[in-house]
Amino acid sequence: MDYVGAGTVELLLSSNGDFYFLEMNTRLQVEHPVTEMITGVDLVQKQLEIASGLPLGISQDSVSISGHSIEARIYAEDAKIGFLPAIGKLALWKPPSGPGIRVDSGVKEGDEVTVNFDPMLAKLIVHAPSRMAAIRRLDLALSSFIALGVTTNIGFLRNALTHPAFTSGSITTDFLDNTPISEFISEKPDPSVLVTIASAAKRLGTGKSSSIANSSNSDDHSGHPHDPFRTLSRRFP
Repeated sequence: MDYVGAGTVELLLSSNGDFYFLEMNTRLQVEHPVTEMITGVDLVQKQLEIASGLPLGISQDSVSISGHSIEARIYAEDAKIGFLPAIGKLALWKPPSGPGIRVDSGVKEGDEVTVNFDPMLAKLIVHAPSRMAAIRRLDLALSSFIALGVTTNIGFLRNALTHPAFTSGSITTDFLDNTPISEFISEKPDPSVLVTIASAAKRLGTGKSSSIANSSNSDDHSGHPHDPFRTLSRRFP
């Protein structure tokens, strides 16, 4: 084929434990940080080195796997209505940080999420010694991920991550199709989100309408003339 470069090979794992080749992409994919976290190999650097005519510099025997890594894609979308994209302004954007936590993002606070681009806001990747430890670390990171101003899938991700089928490792490719969406949607607002909104209102309050309209677990009230999220002021308790 005369192909030279760093690519991505995808395989599917069957219920009997066999791997089956799916496809080969001549590029790195959105999940490449997982491989980087468990191997310590900078795949982007390797890609650039190969493109520059340099040798790969590593052999398969020199690659070892350490621990477990999981990636979650943070999207501006509404899980309640079929994961349709959501638009708005990122009024407050505070990604999590800490040991074993990595955030790859191309947005910042104040950016507009429009219909012109893919609604993915960030990739949140965690690394831990075991799968269960990685699940707990990712859930903690998601719980402290603040993204206000647009509807996001953060609440959905937390519920999917802690679903018994996921934690047990028994999920298949039709996990979401065969599970009622109600099991992934929390009807009650996350207390941490309410605290964040209150803090943001005090910090940003000017007596004028606030741009904080939505949160990851809130409904879209942005079109309602009496929406309290549009009229937060310094009098907010």
